[in-house]
This record gives sequence, C-alpha cells and structure tokens, in this order.
Amino acid sequence: MQTFVQAVLTGRIDPHFTADGESSAIAKTAVEGPRTVTLFGIEGDEQADPTCHGGRDKAIHHYPREHYPQWQAVLGEIDLLDRPGAFGENISTLGWTEEDLCIGDRLRLGRALVEVAQGRQPCWKQGHRFGTAKVVAAMVKTGRTGWYYRVIEEGSVAAGDGIALVGRVHPEWNVARVIGLLIGGQHRGQGAALRELARVEQLADGWRERAQKLAG
Repeated sequence: MQTFVQAVLTGRIDPHFTADGESSAIAKTAVEGPRTVTLFGIEGDEQADPTCHGGRDKAIHHYPREHYPQWQAVLGEIDLLDRPGAFGENISTLGWTEEDLCIGDRLRLGRALVEVAQGRQPCWKQGHRFGTAKVVAAMVKTGRTGWYYRVIEEGSVAAGDGIALVGRVHPEWNVARVIGLLIGGQHRGQGAALRELARVEQLADGWRERAQKLAG
C-alpha cells in the first residue's frame, strides 16, 4: 500500500490568531525541497500550545486531500480550501483516508519511519480559522479529522516522496473506528471494544486513558 506526498507543510506561531491575543500555528503553508523529520516533528514547524499539539505522539498531522471537496459542499467555495493546509496539516496526500490506516501502522515517509498514534481531536481553532463553529461539529460527526504520527526513525521528507505501509499490527483498529468510539459518540454499549482498545500499546496515552474511562 503506497501513495505519494502532495505537500509538506509547516507553520510559525501567530501571536495574534484572535483579536483577544490567542496564538496559534494552525496556518500551514507548503514548503519546497526536503525537510528534516525529527522525533518532535518537521523542521520549521511550530505549535503554540504544546499541551494540545505536538510532542512525541502528535509530531506530524496528516490530512487527506480527498476530504476537501466534501468540505466545499458544506462550506462553499472559500479560499482556504483552494490548497492544502486548511486544517493545519503537515502532510497532504490523495489515496488514503481514516478508513485505510490503522493504529500502530508503520510507514516509510520519505526517508523517515513514522507510526500512526491517534486521530485528531478537533478544537475551537478550526472553527475560528473557518469562521464557523460548525466545522468542529462536522469534523467530529463525520470523522474527517486526519491522524497523527509519532516518529520512529528520523529522516527527511519532501513533496513527491512516496509514503508506504511497511508494517501493520492492528488491522481491526482503523483510525475511523477509533475516532468514532473515542470522540464521535459511538462508544455506548461498546465496553468490551473500548477495554480492548485501551490495551493497544501503540495508541497515544491520552487516547488509551479516554478509552478506559469511556469503558466504565
């Protein structure tokens, strides 16, 4: 299973993301040439709130480009959706969605090795960026959140590089299913599944704790 990187994107912290002084680095733009991939993300990328973004389990955010037409149907023809980066992603591709990748999947991303750690938890910043809170609700409802990688082996990545699946340990736990259970409201009556999910070592710690809590 393989696809290609359409864009590598990074962003700097904007200290004036909101009028009242909230900062964010959600605005990502495509970069040219190879960028170093470290254990904590892609060279040149920043996070304004390290408690919610970045770190080992959320080093790189991948968002499927094929979701963009669906968002255009909901939000209309807006400039943000004319190019990758609207959702703060670091990697943009065509060919894979949350249905195709599983927690713990290892992928060769350019010259780096990465592992799927969790889906993305939408927050108010997506709503502010698009000017409507319905974006956040729709991301949760549809599961079109993208996913995060942890970095296993540092390397480099550039637009045009391949990204290929090299190992799968949990085929039963695709990202879409996990998102549905943990943030999409599909957890009711799923205690056994949630307890099983909480035992998946490759799932980010915060999401394992959430699975255990929802299991009751």
